[in-house]
Amino acid sequence: MEVQIMCRKLIKPSAPTPSHLRILKLSPVDQIQYSIKPAALFYYSADGSAGAEEVERRTNRLETSLSETLTRFYPLAGRYIEDGNWIDCNDEGVEYFVAKVKGCRLSEVLSRRDEMIDQLSHLAGGGFTSPVLSIQINMFDCGGLVIGIRVSHHLFDGFSAACFITSWATASRNSGIDDHDQVIISPTFDLTSILPPNDLPEMKPRPPLMGTDNGVTKRIVFDGAKISALRAISHDPSFPRMPSRVEVVTALIWRAHMSVSRAKHGRLRTSLAAHSMDVRTRIVPPLPPSSCGNLVSRATARLSGGENTEVPELKDLVGLLIGSMTKCKETVVSREDVFPTLLRTRNELHEAAEKGEVDVFMFTSWCNFPVYKIDFGWGKPVWVSRIHSGYEAATFLDTESGDGIEAWLSFNKQEMPLFLQDSDILALTTQEVL
Repeated sequence: MEVQIMCRKLIKPSAPTPSHLRILKLSPVDQIQYSIKPAALFYYSADGSAGAEEVERRTNRLETSLSETLTRFYPLAGRYIEDGNWIDCNDEGVEYFVAKVKGCRLSEVLSRRDEMIDQLSHLAGGGFTSPVLSIQINMFDCGGLVIGIRVSHHLFDGFSAACFITSWATASRNSGIDDHDQVIISPTFDLTSILPPNDLPEMKPRPPLMGTDNGVTKRIVFDGAKISALRAISHDPSFPRMPSRVEVVTALIWRAHMSVSRAKHGRLRTSLAAHSMDVRTRIVPPLPPSSCGNLVSRATARLSGGENTEVPELKDLVGLLIGSMTKCKETVVSREDVFPTLLRTRNELHEAAEKGEVDVFMFTSWCNFPVYKIDFGWGKPVWVSRIHSGYEAATFLDTESGDGIEAWLSFNKQEMPLFLQDSDILALTTQEVL
């Protein structure tokens, strides 16, 4: 597969951003994010009726609707000012690539993912450039289309990114934005004025990024039937509810990691499994709808280790995860306590990682995000994927069917082969190496 960049341009908002919105001060939680631009790729299959003129019409519609959408998501067209921890909403523009893919059809990419998937990063440009948002439109000769989107983590979390992508797709599908259209999301960005940054704890140093030389990304797939069986066998009458899909898959991956760590260190070390959790629905008084920024807490389950301690049963880990995630979901946070609470949850993990005696495993779930409903006007995506990540974490996405989970795992190169040979991982997943 050869990806040829045909053009690069900057897409500006269709209307200028008002001068009083020029400076967007980042929240304390925005400021501590890694300077990375996570990527998502949306794959749209070839349409037999999509000739050259139709493809050109679609790409023009994408560009026009993006410009219109940026009038509401105006910080995305600005630039991150690191020294001052703010976004200069100067309408300089979103980085926009148009590329042609030679040497294969989109159907080949989808049918030969184990061979082609290591090249996906070529479909998501702008990984190390200064614009807050980078987009790459990849056109296949067969008429297939892949839209690659990267957005700075200093500005957006997963919820915020989903709001933007959904709005852009709606504008494209409806051939524009109507100010009276209630379907289009109206985001808000003024978290620092809504949530007072008072009594903030001193931040512990963040763990360093893994980097591309030391890390490898792996995609493993849990189908819906196997997850249903896992949920049944890992449930206990003492649990307050049935475990979710995300909880049983997290427990399985966490347990496999424990086995690798025990083999490496000769004992079972204390282990933390930390899941990113959206706090928007738990804040009182409620925030405005579609409040954008980083509003993510950590639901952390802890297992204490020991010299003669064996790797626990799956059911035991599921119980710990249900407890931590239920507690996080049910904890109400006042506006005054939001930032102190989010920073404290990160401090606990940073401090544990800094000591080096505790294993910390990070998880993020995009399951139930409406990514398979992102329709720009020519149908829904046939696949949504990530690419290789420079930080150690597991990210979950729904499978195309909606009942399975794709787990995108970025781990240390030396430990990944041992993890993949875990008997439960081998038995319950399909695997494709990046």
